[in-house]
Amino acid sequence: MFFLRMLPPLAVLAVSAGICYWIFWSEPPPRKFPQTETLPEVSVYSLEPVDYQVWLQSQGTVQARTESSLISEVRGKVVNVAPAFRAGEFFEEGETLLEIDKRDYETAVISAEATSARARLALAEEEANAAQARKDWGRLNPGVEPPELVSRDPQLAQARADVASAEARVENARLNLERTTITAPYAGRILEKRVDIGQFVNSGSVLAEIYAVDYAEIRLPLSEREIGFIDVPELYRDDSNLDRSMPKVALTTTIGNETLEWSGQIVRAEGAFDVQSRQLFFVAQVVDPYRKQGDGRPPLKVGSFVQAKIEGKVLENMIVIPREMYRKNEYVVVIEEDGTLRRKSIEIEWSDEESLVVSSGLSPGDRVCLTHLSFPSEGMKVAVVFEDGIDVAKRSLPESGDADQVVQ
Repeated sequence: MFFLRMLPPLAVLAVSAGICYWIFWSEPPPRKFPQTETLPEVSVYSLEPVDYQVWLQSQGTVQARTESSLISEVRGKVVNVAPAFRAGEFFEEGETLLEIDKRDYETAVISAEATSARARLALAEEEANAAQARKDWGRLNPGVEPPELVSRDPQLAQARADVASAEARVENARLNLERTTITAPYAGRILEKRVDIGQFVNSGSVLAEIYAVDYAEIRLPLSEREIGFIDVPELYRDDSNLDRSMPKVALTTTIGNETLEWSGQIVRAEGAFDVQSRQLFFVAQVVDPYRKQGDGRPPLKVGSFVQAKIEGKVLENMIVIPREMYRKNEYVVVIEEDGTLRRKSIEIEWSDEESLVVSSGLSPGDRVCLTHLSFPSEGMKVAVVFEDGIDVAKRSLPESGDADQVVQ
């Protein structure tokens, strides 16, 4: 009876085991795919020597080439001020800016002229007296030269000196009268006004600070290394050749959200290095900075801070690479013809924000890797898919045939 009760469960277990065995051994074997090596795909750039124009970066503050203090040469009360005698106003050469009360100086001219007239009269009388004395001496002492006091030579010299002194006082009085009218020494602009109408000024008083508007100048510092890349002829003491070719300068400044640009030229280098920064200042010049521009640009104002790009030398037959190709500032990744990766150290002749000019370490024809690789190890294999603007993957495409054969 016990065996009969256990028979159904044992039958179920046996059938289940048979099914599992059948499922396990009847499953087809897994498909095997051929293993292919997957290489990183990269783009490369074949190097060729080029001529590279160096541009030097600097900055400075705009200054007037000529800046002066307008000083009174006479004393008196300011009685007239021109409309242009205001801070920021323009004036032309010879234009009257202000006038000082001239009545005292007109009186001084009249007085000096009267003194001069009396001196000329005294000279005429003395000349007549001297002629009469010589005539009387000759009649009494024929053939004998009269003494100086008899011929009145000292008195005549004194009278002539008095005339010269009187005429000098007249000239000085007239000059002081002219100085009561203050005129502009050049075409310029008022930087700062110091006096106004009704104010009394003394001789030597500063009336205004002015500057010329014919040229603007900017002092641009360059380091000792950068100086080697700018072509500015040296100026020597006995150098009479002033016809020298100078580098051009592009000046930019930002006003609001707008970047403005002006063109200038280096005109000279200063004669000494700055002892603290070890830099030499080059002076750039902009002609007529306050002229009205056709594109609506504002004038290049004195005091503006500008960035400068100075035209440097042209480096001939140089290898030039983008700065991003210089990995970790240590090496450049080069791909050999067989697809092997190599790291090459380089020496840099010149660099800027975008490019590196290589003096050694790379050769014409080297293929520099453009693709960023996370871990570019020496000797690893890569697949070049793009070189010098040509898709390498399409080089092996048939020149003609079914369009379905062309894999895009």
